[in-house]
Amino acid sequence: MTIPNAIPITPELISEHGLTPDEYDRFVALIGREPTLTELGIVSAMWNEHCSYKSSKKWLRTLPTKGPRVIQGPGENAGVVDIGDGKVVVFKMESHNHPSYIEPYQGATTGVGGILRDVFTMGARPIAALNALRFGSPEHPRTRHLVSGVVAGVGGYGNSFGVPTVGGEVEFDPSYDGNCLVNAMAVGIADADKIFLSKAEGVGMPIVYLGSKTGRDGVGGATMASAAFDETIEEKRPTVQVGDPFSEKLLLEACLELMATGAVIAIQDMGAAGLTCSAVEMGAKGDLGVRLDLDHVPVREEAMSAYEMMLSESQERMLMVLKPEMREQAEAVFRKWGLDFAVVGETTDDLRFSIWHQGDEVANLPIKDLGDEAPEYDRPWGEPVVAAPLAADAVPAVDDLGAALLALVGSPNQSSRRWVWEQYDHLILGETVEGPGGDAAVVQIDESGKGLAMTVDVTPRYCAADPFEGGKQAVAEAWRNLSAVGAEPLAVTDNLNFGNPERPEIMGQFVGCIKGIGAACEALAFPVVSGNVSLYNATGDEAILPTPTIGGVGLLADIRRVAFSAFGAEGDRILLVGGHGTNLGQSIYLRDILKRIEGAPPSVDLALERRNGNFVRRAIAEMGLSACHDISSGGLGLALAEMAIASGLGCSVSVPDPAHVALFSEDQARYVLSAPQALADRLAAAASEAGVAIEEIGVVGGPDLTVGDTLSISVASLAQAHESWFPTYMGDRSGN
Repeated sequence: MTIPNAIPITPELISEHGLTPDEYDRFVALIGREPTLTELGIVSAMWNEHCSYKSSKKWLRTLPTKGPRVIQGPGENAGVVDIGDGKVVVFKMESHNHPSYIEPYQGATTGVGGILRDVFTMGARPIAALNALRFGSPEHPRTRHLVSGVVAGVGGYGNSFGVPTVGGEVEFDPSYDGNCLVNAMAVGIADADKIFLSKAEGVGMPIVYLGSKTGRDGVGGATMASAAFDETIEEKRPTVQVGDPFSEKLLLEACLELMATGAVIAIQDMGAAGLTCSAVEMGAKGDLGVRLDLDHVPVREEAMSAYEMMLSESQERMLMVLKPEMREQAEAVFRKWGLDFAVVGETTDDLRFSIWHQGDEVANLPIKDLGDEAPEYDRPWGEPVVAAPLAADAVPAVDDLGAALLALVGSPNQSSRRWVWEQYDHLILGETVEGPGGDAAVVQIDESGKGLAMTVDVTPRYCAADPFEGGKQAVAEAWRNLSAVGAEPLAVTDNLNFGNPERPEIMGQFVGCIKGIGAACEALAFPVVSGNVSLYNATGDEAILPTPTIGGVGLLADIRRVAFSAFGAEGDRILLVGGHGTNLGQSIYLRDILKRIEGAPPSVDLALERRNGNFVRRAIAEMGLSACHDISSGGLGLALAEMAIASGLGCSVSVPDPAHVALFSEDQARYVLSAPQALADRLAAAASEAGVAIEEIGVVGGPDLTVGDTLSISVASLAQAHESWFPTYMGDRSGN
């Protein structure tokens, strides 16, 4: 077969499309001729890291993805988990890292918009959004600009679309100076018998373009996201998409209304690589060919080429395979909502991906081979160099532990994120029970009284020091945060952010973290149902810290039985579950107070995590425990301070010597509880019966946080330090 090729394919052009010479030769052998420019663009999109997972597929297959509640695991737009009563929760997390560094506001908005589409494409109505944001050092000249733009973008899209942003993380580290991370997560609810997939079915079925018009924004975005930054970074600005949350809200309502009619055979969001990836995936999954006529694609710019239309990543667009007899009814729905509806092609029986433009066939490719024959690499990787354990007696106490605690609660990474989340509407829809600031957000599902808890977690410094333990800990902390509010952990979505996989030491980090995540998910019966891999997060040779973000979702049978991370009342007893810690390796006390980054992170005993978490959830659901906080970064000291700040109540506690180790060690599988004396006694008895270590360490009350004769500091001063860092740093741009 011969297709006229007006533009010669040169080695330079191949390289600009992100293909190696070997990959290009593989493609030529596959199609038996030199490709057209449009075909080169199509394969560059389908075979880049962002779409093909060519460096990570081998390892992703090792993750546990099945469970008794799992209805749909990885491979679709989002994961689906049964929550009973004929309902399912649909959720996923994805990254928009590179676009957000180049153009922070638009990068963040389109990240939020894309993940919301992934959820409602499945037939679910979004009920909550979360995010995990990581920026460079606060002193870096670009950091404040990035924080301001990204936070405004997240809030601008989510608030306008009408979904509450209920939780997340914001952290700073110099490794992100040249490559911030913007990981967005969305959660939705659907009827279990009304889930929509992307697999096309039937020959001769109309393929329909839905939503907003196609422009030149985002052309080459997926390829850009699959490469490290270099000195040409500013030239990549046109590859960043532009979002419109109001159009997306219309698209949501139109899609859900159309889905209810029974007209939809298959549906796919136009995300990365736009029309190319959505059409290929729908056809290939259904063992069908696809023929597209680009003359029918709604466009908002003149003289767009086939190449531009196929690779545009304009937002708020869907592709659908429709029952032909319901075309008029479907079109009426979209016209009512003021959105474009255009039949742009049909399914075929020849397994070809045929693209026509202005009467010419500009591409004809084997549709399944575009995915099935994509390169899959077993990248060389080296066993990570794991940090050696750090003896507790090698970490000295500072003269004033009270000043150290005050410094930690007011530090860039441990201070309140109120400045951030007050720019997000976390109460819209009226179902938020616990919003940002606690261990996990909690949202009521419906009048049934059930609730969903959700969290995002990872500790990159642990992953850098020991990828296997760091991967385990990310999952364990998500599981612990859900347990701390009383939710049964259901499943996770992941967003695996790493540097250049062609460097064996980076690939070693990735492999180690995957192994740790897999071990933890298996041991905690916490399967992975969706996710995203973001590689090449590096500027030149400077890679980010390994950051495998874990998004966890849990189920509350009774929304009235939820615990909060604040002391309950004066006179309540304070209980420590899991014992006193001994490990200061990689702790924030070591990093932020002593200015040392060394030692092994705390090891994660997964059997202990499960036992202690099961006990805590039972105490909340059956015994009425309402004050619980997990212990993580900052150890017992920071957990006590946060509970005091949240409640406005002080406490008096006792800890063993050396006090700085007991206060700031970050050993895992631990919680702080507070309860009236009678309940505290019952908890102690129940813990003993369950084989769970529990110890009464103090009492709630007074204006100060007091630890024996080691330190005494007012809750008011802790709160002042905790709340002041972010608005001071940002110049109080929120107007607070």
